[in-house]
Amino acid sequence: MRDLFKNRPVFAWAMYDWANSAFATTVMAGFFPLFFQKFWSTDLTGNAGTTARLALGSTIAGAVIAVLSPILGAIADRGGRRKQFMFLWTLLGVGATAALWFAGKGQWMAALTLFVIATIGFNGGIVFNDSLILDVARPDELDRVSAFAYALGYLGGGLLFAINVLMYLKPGLFGLTSGPQAVQVSFLSVAVWWLLFTIPVMRGVREQQRGPHLPFSQAVSVGFRELGATISHVRQYRGIVLFLVAYWFYIDAVNTIIKMAVNYGAALGIDQSTLITALLITQFVGFPASLFYGWLGDRIGARLAILTGLVVYSAITVFAYFMKTGTEFLVLAIAVGFVQGGVQSLSRSLFGRLVPQGKNAEFFGFYNMMGKFATVLGPLLIYIVASITHNERASIISLVLLFAIGAVLLWRVKITPPAA
Repeated sequence: MRDLFKNRPVFAWAMYDWANSAFATTVMAGFFPLFFQKFWSTDLTGNAGTTARLALGSTIAGAVIAVLSPILGAIADRGGRRKQFMFLWTLLGVGATAALWFAGKGQWMAALTLFVIATIGFNGGIVFNDSLILDVARPDELDRVSAFAYALGYLGGGLLFAINVLMYLKPGLFGLTSGPQAVQVSFLSVAVWWLLFTIPVMRGVREQQRGPHLPFSQAVSVGFRELGATISHVRQYRGIVLFLVAYWFYIDAVNTIIKMAVNYGAALGIDQSTLITALLITQFVGFPASLFYGWLGDRIGARLAILTGLVVYSAITVFAYFMKTGTEFLVLAIAVGFVQGGVQSLSRSLFGRLVPQGKNAEFFGFYNMMGKFATVLGPLLIYIVASITHNERASIISLVLLFAIGAVLLWRVKITPPAA
């Protein structure tokens, strides 16, 4: 791992995971679901309504970025502006996150709208940063480099979240008057952290030019034409298609667990301190676990390592269905932390091996499109089931089916990079 720290382009690229993970932990998985339920959705008396609102917001955000990802990717490839696109989406996410400070008590619609915008910015930045992995890593380094970035993400996101939790529990130490004020300040801290640690990738990563550098208007025209050609000739990339469908199924379940875990625990009556502790455990277990998965991918292959993670995830889902106590939730957090980063990081590196040369952002746009459509389906399922049954447990067991279908399809993928 020491050589990765010394490799300036790799370290600079990986720092974007450190930067944006602050949003994923403090906002997306941590304080926003709790604050949304207790502070913004004061017009509701039950948990199911809050669950439905959160799931609907995640669905909208996922749908928007899913539609835009491959289009923007194709344009960025032809214009040679992947870093610039990444930075623009980052600014969108940073601005909306900071604006959560102004959403007052009971203003759930304003809060949810800002959350949707911030989530779109978060995912838009990921599209272009993911595609830059092929500019900083050799093919034989992809598993380790991707895992290294996820590990830094867990460490950075966990570090800021730990500070934010201390602010919430001991607001007086930071000159704050209450827990709710501390949460609002934490949203500002995420925005600053996210923007500050985006600087290394902007300064330290150089895009490798593949083909002529086109003006923006020309890049838009050529990008749309090439995107259309890619879609019409997608049968040439059968391995990529099969992988993307497999990824769609299993990452749907992964994303649903990430986004709905805190809300699910709160609905079961687990106290806030236990939920926050569980999130911290997941982050700090995820750091060494991601590095371990990078090593495991080198030893047994990324595909087999991912499949191992999917088996563990299926067991986690069954366990969650029967879960009743806070102690069980903490056990669940440890298990999730062990496999979450590994499955995500090795999926990214495995896909990188399949991408045709010169189509980085375009194909990573498709990759992220599938991931975001998965973000649509999982929360939508939760929304429908929660609205109909008013029972949070009813939908959780269905995730096992998604893991199983994804695993079967992934097993059939031939790991051979296609020609450009």
